[in-house]
Amino acid sequence: MSDLTVHSWKRHGKDRLYVNLPDGTAVAWADRATKTVTIKIRKYQDEALALLRRHLGEGLTVGSTPSPTRESRPASPTRQPGSSTPPTRNHRSERPAALPLLSPSEDLARNRPGSRLVGTIAERGPSTLQRLKAKLLRQSSDWDSWYAGLEGERRVGRELERLSPLGWRVLHGIEKGNGGDIDHLLIGPGGVFSINTKNHRGASVWVGDSMAKINGGKPRPYAAASHAEADFVRRVLGRYCAFKVPVEPALVFVGIASLDRAATQYSVRIYQEREVASLGPLTGKLTPEQVEQVFAVARHRRVWLRA
Repeated sequence: MSDLTVHSWKRHGKDRLYVNLPDGTAVAWADRATKTVTIKIRKYQDEALALLRRHLGEGLTVGSTPSPTRESRPASPTRQPGSSTPPTRNHRSERPAALPLLSPSEDLARNRPGSRLVGTIAERGPSTLQRLKAKLLRQSSDWDSWYAGLEGERRVGRELERLSPLGWRVLHGIEKGNGGDIDHLLIGPGGVFSINTKNHRGASVWVGDSMAKINGGKPRPYAAASHAEADFVRRVLGRYCAFKVPVEPALVFVGIASLDRAATQYSVRIYQEREVASLGPLTGKLTPEQVEQVFAVARHRRVWLRA
C-alpha cells in the first residue's frame, strides 16, 4: 500500500472525498451524491477505489480522467472592477520537489494568530507581575510594541478566519529560516495573499510605493518589505507545486484613525482590519483542488525553514 488517506471536502455545494498521498497530493476524488470517482493518478486507482468503498460502499463509477487544462482552470468569470483576472496556462516542465512527512508538531495549521509572538514573549518578555506593575505606574516598556503586534495579529486573524465558508484557507505565524515570520497566509479561489499586520492605535497612516509614514514621521519600508515577503512565498510554494501559484502582498493596519494611499500605490493591497473581508469574493486564480494542494504545501513548517 502507498499510505493513502481519505479526507472529506465540502465547498460551493459540493461534497467530496479526496484520496491523498502523504504529501497531500490528490490521487482521486469521489462525489458522495453520485458515487462517481475521478482518478487523477492512474497507478493508484485500485488502492483509491478500495479506500473509497470503505466509506461509500459498492456501486462506485469511475469517470474519465480530467484533462490538465480542464482540471486546473475554472471558467473565466466576468471581469468586474477590483476582481481577480482569470488564470493563465502554466508551462512549467520541471518536477516539483517532494514534501517532507508532516508530523503534528510540524503542522502550521495548528498555529493560532500571533503564536510566534506569544512564544517569544513567554520566553523573553516580562512576567505578569512586571507587566501589572508597569501598567499601574504607567511606565512604558520595550515590549509594548510586541504586545501591540500580538493584539493586531489576533484581530486580523479573526477577520481572515471568517472567509473560510467562501473556500479560503488561512495559516498564521509562519517562521522563516532567517528568523523572521509571515503574519498570515491566505489561500483561496482568488490566489494567495501574504499578509503583514501593523498595529498603530489612533494613528494617521500614509502608504507610498515602498514606504509608509505614521503620523507624518520618518519613512518605514512597509510596502517594500511586503513585496519581498510575497516574492519569498511565491518561490517557496512554486518549488512544490506543479502549477504557477499567484501570490500578492497585503498590508493590514489595525486600530488606526485614518489611512491614505499614494495615487501610484497599486502593487500592494492596503486595508484596515475590517476591509480585509473584501478579499473573500475574489475568484478565478485557483481551483478548489489547487487551493487544497497549495494549503498542503504551505502548512509544512520545514518547507519555510529550508528556503
